[in-house]
Amino acid sequence: MEAMIPWLSSQWGNPSSIHAPGRAALRAVEAARMKVAAFIGASSEQVVFTSGATEANNAAIHSALLQNPDKRHVVTSMVEHSSVLAYCDYLQEHWGVEVTKLPVDSEGNLSVDDLRATIRQDTAIVSLMWANNETGVIWPVSQLAEICAEKGVIFHSDAVQAVGKVTVDFNACGVSFLSLSGHKFGAPKGIGALVMADPNSYLPSIVGGKQEHGHRGGTENVPHIVAIGIAAETAYKREQTAWSKVAQLLDIFEQTVIDGIVGAEINGSRRQRLPNTTNIYLPGLDSDALVTFLDQNSICVSSGSACLESAITPSHVILAMSNSHVRASESIRISVGLNTNAEELLRLTETIANFSAVNA
Repeated sequence: MEAMIPWLSSQWGNPSSIHAPGRAALRAVEAARMKVAAFIGASSEQVVFTSGATEANNAAIHSALLQNPDKRHVVTSMVEHSSVLAYCDYLQEHWGVEVTKLPVDSEGNLSVDDLRATIRQDTAIVSLMWANNETGVIWPVSQLAEICAEKGVIFHSDAVQAVGKVTVDFNACGVSFLSLSGHKFGAPKGIGALVMADPNSYLPSIVGGKQEHGHRGGTENVPHIVAIGIAAETAYKREQTAWSKVAQLLDIFEQTVIDGIVGAEINGSRRQRLPNTTNIYLPGLDSDALVTFLDQNSICVSSGSACLESAITPSHVILAMSNSHVRASESIRISVGLNTNAEELLRLTETIANFSAVNA
């Protein structure tokens, strides 16, 4: 916020203007671009600022289809974020694009053999997330990228949940496009980025002026761009042990819930996953009722993705993993942060136990 204030008050220049205030704004934008690039192992010319990951996800798929007009097949998975799944559904309905959604197993893992078998001559792009937003399960992105490279297919990864919590090295992982969202590592909501392996081949979805080096039309959101630069710099300097301590707390919390509530289970692999996200099946407890009860006790969790929270439907992720509407309707997602402590998690455990005692 402190970094943003000058660009919301006295520093009013448009980065596209050649006068002194404009040049100052441009320098601030490019400095932020360098910080974000350094944070994820990319070069600054590979980073395009967007309004968030939804735009970045849409833009990556859009560009691949424009780059390959004869290819009308998209591969994704059944557990992607709604910004990928909904856009694929839109393309299928309005553009006649064929979409294949790969299944996952009961632990939320994707079969690399399924991916290899699904890619066709007319596949324009494969879009698979780095880490799941509801379970925290991490996929082997570099291996998935290798398969796509062997097949000569563009590979996009929604890395929103991964960036800032696990090491993401863009130029080492072999991904063609990567999406990130600033609010996941300390920036305000409403700023993100699309990272491109080959900026020269990218075809933009927002066309106008020559902003963002010609990759995205529209006047840059300077205050938010400055903020994502500061957030990236701060996260880059953070000690690697910070998230490992969070992971240890989460492991203890999970085991306490499993030991204390009959039938409770963790949804998703506990081996390869994010340090801050867990999804717990609580048999006999309606997830929406539990979320409401916890909210009344000043504890904020969810029953799925925040982008779908208003929809009264079970989590599509847990449904894809379990093929059970009941399990999907009796599971909650819990995310913890760097400042979460053992006392808070103990209170959460006790509050869930109280709800269970009354409603089970």
